[in-house]
Amino acid sequence: MIGADAPIGIFDSGVGGLTVVGELSRRLPAEELIYFGDTARVPYGPKSPETVYRYATEATDFLISRGVKLIVIACNTATAHALNRLVERLPIPIVGVIEPGARAAVRATRSGRIGVIGTVGTIRSGAYDREVRRLLPRAQVFAQPCPLFVPFVEEGWGTREVAKLVAEEYLRPIREVDIDVLVLGCTHYPILRPILAEVLGPAIELVDSASETAADVERVLRESDLLRETGAPTTHHFIVSDSPIHFREMSRHFLGNDIGEVETIDLEGIGTTALG
Repeated sequence: MIGADAPIGIFDSGVGGLTVVGELSRRLPAEELIYFGDTARVPYGPKSPETVYRYATEATDFLISRGVKLIVIACNTATAHALNRLVERLPIPIVGVIEPGARAAVRATRSGRIGVIGTVGTIRSGAYDREVRRLLPRAQVFAQPCPLFVPFVEEGWGTREVAKLVAEEYLRPIREVDIDVLVLGCTHYPILRPILAEVLGPAIELVDSASETAADVERVLRESDLLRETGAPTTHHFIVSDSPIHFREMSRHFLGNDIGEVETIDLEGIGTTALG
């Protein structure tokens, strides 16, 4: 039987979900985390809903095989296309990032005019629009896909001039509709926050889901009597499906420290090696 000492599982298409890892580590320092980044198949955004659901199913099955007590889908596209079906399928609690992100936006807005940027898959799903309107029926939601942002972050180009030029192009429609809040609807996007803030100006507040997601995880664990509040210092484990050395290097931008060894797993073959 899974108990409070079991780890929390987190997965994302690549490095972006490390923003959630950072918040979980700060909020729940006694918890052990197992992170899986599907770096062999990033980005998820352009892929079909059924393909994303298959990837998410493989990732969650793998994390369950590692004995996790709760899973966080730290990927907006996977949350949009897979969360509801996985809730019905999995024997443990599962938390996504869209509801927390929408809740943060609704709390921050004064005008009810909310912008959302995300992958093509997330924006096409309409998930943020539905969730924001559920929480704030009077809200007006303006959504803009930004498909190049994830590759920029994955390649370490999040601070380069080319990223700013692309951001100016993507955000032009958003700047014209008088929003006061912009949801960073992809866990990769906080790395781009300085550029986005420069392009949009101080009048628009940028919000992301990481902090709210960590709060949701704490609540669910507490309600399920699975919260590990004390104990020996924990060790976090990082696993990818490709490019472990690059992942380790990129992780420093998200977490500010060396994460150490990164395991590699082929989800199709379920063979593992330790690299990095």
